[in-house]
Amino acid sequence: MFTLEWTPSFIKAAKRFAKRHPELKQKTALALLALEQDPFQPSLKLHGLGGKLKGMHAIRITYSYRITLTLKISEHAITLLDIGDYDDVY
Repeated sequence: MFTLEWTPSFIKAAKRFAKRHPELKQKTALALLALEQDPFQPSLKLHGLGGKLKGMHAIRITYSYRITLTLKISEHAITLLDIGDYDDVY
């Protein structure tokens, strides 16, 4: 099991995301729960990022919405960085 670390910027982005997309509240909660249990579940589509976001990862909430994060496997910790649509988080 992993520990989720909520950064202040993620909390702010998550509140804004929840207001804009109340229909995705349950999907987002399920994605975060699954991420905490096992980030390598195929349903999350965890993938590494390149370019200016090299060293970070992202998971998919839906086809259009993502959560970016850093994954520290040795510490079993996941730092949540941003949430939003594809263009916003990349």
